This record gives sequence, C-alpha cells and structure tokens, in this order.
Amino acid sequence: MHSNTRGLGGTLLGVLFLAIMLFPVYWMINTSLQKGGSSVNSSLLPLNPSFAGYVQAFNEQGANLGTSLVVSLFTVAFTLAVATPAAYALAKFRLRWMNLVLVALLISQMIPGIVIANALYTAFNSMGLLNSIPGLVLADATSSIPFAILIMRSFMVTIPPSLVEAARVDGAGHLRAFWSIVIPISRNSIITAGLFAFLFTWSDFVFALTLTTSDAVKPVTLGIYSYLSANVQSWSPVMATAVLSSVPAFILLLFAQRYIAAGALGGAVK
Repeated sequence: MHSNTRGLGGTLLGVLFLAIMLFPVYWMINTSLQKGGSSVNSSLLPLNPSFAGYVQAFNEQGANLGTSLVVSLFTVAFTLAVATPAAYALAKFRLRWMNLVLVALLISQMIPGIVIANALYTAFNSMGLLNSIPGLVLADATSSIPFAILIMRSFMVTIPPSLVEAARVDGAGHLRAFWSIVIPISRNSIITAGLFAFLFTWSDFVFALTLTTSDAVKPVTLGIYSYLSANVQSWSPVMATAVLSSVPAFILLLFAQRYIAAGALGGAVK
C-alpha cells in the first residue's frame, strides 16, 4: 500500500513536470489558432479556432520552409558522406596523431557558431557562395561533421575486427567490406548522426543570418525573425510558422527515437 502511494505520487510529479515542459508548446499552438492572437491576451483555450494564421504562414513562409528542408537534407547527405568513412578510419586504423585528432574534433564543437560564420563570410564571398544553398550546406556541415564523426566512431570501435577480416578472406576489398559489413552494422549510429545533423541545420540561425542577405535563399528561422523584427500586430502567423517548422523535426524524432537510443548508447554498452 505504501509503495503504491509512493508510485502514484511519483507519477503525478512526473505528469506535473511534463506539463510544465510542454506548456510553451501548447501556448504556441493555442496562440496560432486565435484570430488576431496576442501572446499575452490569448485565452487559455482556442474556443473559436481560426486557421488564418496558418494560411498566412503558408503564403509568406512556404518558400522559406522549402529552403530549410533542401538545405537540411543536403547537409545530412554531405555530413554522412564525409563523416562515415572518417569515423571508421579513426575507429579501426592506427593513426599516429589519433588522440590529437579526437581532441581537435571536441574543441571544434566548443567554438561559437558566430566565430565560424564570420570566418566563412570572407571565404564564401571570394568563392561566390554567399546567398546560396551550397554555401549554407557547407557552413552547417562544419558543425555537424565533427559531431557525427564522434557519434559514429564511438560505435564503430566496438565492431569486432573478425567481421571485416572474414569479408576480406572471402575476397572483398576494403571498400566492399566497409560498404557491405560496416555500414549495415552501424545503421543505428548513422541514423542518429544524420538526425542530429538535420536538427542542427533545421534550427540554424547564425549561419543563415550571416551568410544570406537576400530573400532568394532564406531559411524559415530567418522568416520567423523577420516577423519579430517588425512591429508585431498579430502573433497568429508567427506561432503558426513556428508550429509548421516544428513538424519535420517532430516526425523525424517520432520515427527515429529507437535508433537514437541504440545509436547513442551502442558504443557504451557493448
């Protein structure tokens, strides 16, 4: 009886914490459904919901959402193409400066994004990559590639060398063994790295603000910022844009959560 009471108390406490954490999300959705909604004066419930904010958000931010999606997908592809073989090399090959490389990767994660963005601005200006999707892809990859290498390397270290050696005995080359043995085994860590690369890029603001100055290439984060930089008369389209920009990340996390847990902890439990 006593243990049941403690269990019920813990459950109620957990529900309370969950409600507190999710309240900003609820308020974002609630405000987006209120016509002419104000973030301060909105009622607690959207008793007369209006989708006018979503219509305005689609009309004004649809292209920006498409830009964010294209940049994010290309960044994921580029990140995995570079980070996967690099992680395998750091995991299995005996390199002389291995520890130095790993420390450099860790330090790269500590550099503020604005520092990297300012450094890239001059180089991109010389190469004509400002206000371009390839420029944003390269910029976002500078932060996602080191993180992906560290995530995948921690898993690939645990792959038994005998598996690759068996493939080599059967006549497979290094590339074939990597493609047919290492990548399928490392699926969870690769999905995890790709998901985080997508989320980093999707929520990027610093690179987008620094490296783009026109409306031709404008991620949705800058679209929301353009709302906030003006005198906001209605928060409905602002919150509707925020809700729409959350949907891709929510869907990815929903379908990839089991891969995230396995990929992030695989190297720690084996």
